[in-house]
Amino acid sequence: MSETTQTKETVGSFTMKVLNGSATAIIVSLLPSAILSTFLTLFAGSNAIVANLLHIVTVFQYFFAVMCGFSTAKQFNLGYTEAACVGGAAFLGSGCMTAVTTTVKGVTTTSFQLAGMGDVINTMLTAAVAVLFIKWVGNRFGSLGIVFFPILAGTGVGFLGSLTKPYVSLVTTAIGDVINTFTKLAPYPMCILIAMSFAIGLAGMGSAAAGFGLASTAAFLFWATLKVDKPGVQVAIFLGAIKMMMPNFLRYPVIGIPIALTAAISTLSVPILGMQGTPASGGFGLIGAVSPLAAYKAGFHNVLVLVIVWVVVPFAVGYLMKKIFVDWTKICKPEYFISPAR
Repeated sequence: MSETTQTKETVGSFTMKVLNGSATAIIVSLLPSAILSTFLTLFAGSNAIVANLLHIVTVFQYFFAVMCGFSTAKQFNLGYTEAACVGGAAFLGSGCMTAVTTTVKGVTTTSFQLAGMGDVINTMLTAAVAVLFIKWVGNRFGSLGIVFFPILAGTGVGFLGSLTKPYVSLVTTAIGDVINTFTKLAPYPMCILIAMSFAIGLAGMGSAAAGFGLASTAAFLFWATLKVDKPGVQVAIFLGAIKMMMPNFLRYPVIGIPIALTAAISTLSVPILGMQGTPASGGFGLIGAVSPLAAYKAGFHNVLVLVIVWVVVPFAVGYLMKKIFVDWTKICKPEYFISPAR
């Protein structure tokens, strides 16, 4: 079994690794369905192969919890055995699997079925607890770790996650309902705040605003990195690898100001035009055109306007913010945007 790497973590670094692992899992699990399902649905009714592929990409997103646990564990350089245990614990804690008991002619049978992605927050918390447990144990189990880690870190922590899941879901659902309600009552300020904070898990205008937050971030960073990074960085940012710039933000928080202003201005089109989205689309923005496609599917069928508000406006505002904060006032220096992956 691989040895775990013992590193001293701060609360901030630990949280950031959990968030990075979860972000990777969200992108990997949701992207195939988000990009392909819209197009596959058009032909699924007349082609059995396309229908089967549609089922595959739909089911793929249900493995988010396992991916979240595994990718989070690898953020902490855990071995593959430990990472597999964290993935299993996260799956159990997500609540994405439900037991169905049926009785036929006195014979009771229990089957299990997938019930969506599960609760994202509880999945992250369960993965974090599993990692903490493994880091705390370290090498105390020695060669018996292959026996005890699956039992304790996998099923044990997973069981604890299954106990907290109903309560965490209750809280997150209540928060989402409150935000969605306020968005309906005060669409302009709420959409701006949501876009600036890049919230996920919302529906309706809240989801569209969250999508604009991501689109605006990508647009500003595209211009800000244009002259200081290799072309591959801009391509990666446009395709959704925004989180690669997270270390830059932590080192130079001031870059959050032009990003937030770009989002605040760009998202005004959401309440003006009544843009809508889904809980899944809010976390993507321009990645695979997921958020614009969600707005289209929700009833906004003017393609030209969709292109203008989702692409032209964020990139125009992002360019203006780059000129103001980087070129003119020099509040943000060009070197702030040199990608760590450069």
